[in-house]
Amino acid sequence: MQLAHLNNTEASTLAKQQSKLLIVEDEALFARAVVRRLQKSGYECAHVESLQDARNIVKQFTPDIVLLDMRLPDGNGLDLLTEFVAKGAVVIVMTAHGEISDAVNAMKLGAVDYLKKPIDLEELLLSIQKAETAAMQSKSLDYSRQRNTHASEGVELLGDSLAMQNVKMQIKRIAQLVSNDSVPPTVLIGGETGTGKDVAARSLHLSCANSDKPFVHVDCASLPAELMESELFGHEKGAFTGAVSARPGLIEAAEDGTLFLDEIGELPLALQAKLLNVLERRVVRRIGSTKERSVPARFVAATNRDLHEMSQNGRFRQDLYYRLNMMSIFMPPLRDRGHDIMLLAKNFAAQTARRYGLPSPHFTREAISTIQTYAWPGNVRELKHQVSRAMLLCHHGELTDIDLALPNSRMETIPVPLSDSHQSTLDAAEKSILMQVLVDTKYNVSEAARKLGITRMTMRYRMDKHQIKV
Repeated sequence: MQLAHLNNTEASTLAKQQSKLLIVEDEALFARAVVRRLQKSGYECAHVESLQDARNIVKQFTPDIVLLDMRLPDGNGLDLLTEFVAKGAVVIVMTAHGEISDAVNAMKLGAVDYLKKPIDLEELLLSIQKAETAAMQSKSLDYSRQRNTHASEGVELLGDSLAMQNVKMQIKRIAQLVSNDSVPPTVLIGGETGTGKDVAARSLHLSCANSDKPFVHVDCASLPAELMESELFGHEKGAFTGAVSARPGLIEAAEDGTLFLDEIGELPLALQAKLLNVLERRVVRRIGSTKERSVPARFVAATNRDLHEMSQNGRFRQDLYYRLNMMSIFMPPLRDRGHDIMLLAKNFAAQTARRYGLPSPHFTREAISTIQTYAWPGNVRELKHQVSRAMLLCHHGELTDIDLALPNSRMETIPVPLSDSHQSTLDAAEKSILMQVLVDTKYNVSEAARKLGITRMTMRYRMDKHQIKV
């Protein structure tokens, strides 16, 4: 049995801000790596290797969150799960390949998430941060503490390109739309994968008057279909097999803050109808309950899919699409952000250097050229991953094109940087193409987007960029 100790400064910070974690895991090397990573983020951790040790340690260490392995030397983690849930702890189960059925059963018994081994430590940290929202439901922890600790991390919208100036302006305007007694408008954030839609959602939340309220992030793509309804809407005790206690859903957890529905296009049609009812009537009813509870939260949804086309094809409810799309924000692809690319790259490198105590970063001329001419199909997420990885591999903080190790995918049609004359020529050509397709389709924006092979929201973004009015 191992208790991870912190220094006085960290302990003082923890007492004000952080949750306590218990890791129940018999793989010692993996457990030590988890403890080190969580300590780096300021968490207080205890580690045990068996069911019996876990039962013993809770007499002196009361965890808010438990990381629970399914296979332990003296039994199955499921035997311990209900005990922790009954004590008010939030449980994340960890399972090896072939044990997914156990993980699903664990979630039916009250676990909030499951991770399949081998587990990426950054993914684990993200899961813990999401679990803290559930911990606050179960133990009435202070939501403002959660916001101060995590909601503001990584939410700065860096960049001064015209595209990002437009995004910031839209966020500011939307945040100012709501008075104290009015219902906030729903917001739909579109854009390619990795463009930072979640960052835009958090930035919007922090720009609002109720920024001290909860920000609840729901990833519709990662929630198991059989658990999605319970996770969103909550359930009463006995509502279904395994519902050993009443549990509020994530919609309720948002209270009068923000509920962020990421990858909303993955929501099943049956749940789309229930979500529409929540948006229209501003009430939610748990599974197995006849009582309706008011929902004052702001709803923000995000997608990289064309919801308009999906609604036309019957794969997304048209009425829900129009309800979500009251206000829209389009996150531009990285290739359209010009010199923002290097600004972001330097910022990510500096973050990594601070996190791991490395020398201040310096990019060689070849590295800068490589970054500026690469196509970045994965957008900001890919840029962050590649630069952070290169920072860990480079010598004395000097990042080279070899450290970046980017695939051979260059922006042959849109080289960066461009001279003013070349940029003007490129913009004129793009505008001419857009105008021609719009004329050919009799200014039907959806049909024009299909002909160009882009989403309707991207088409609208391009039209706004070139000030094309229909």
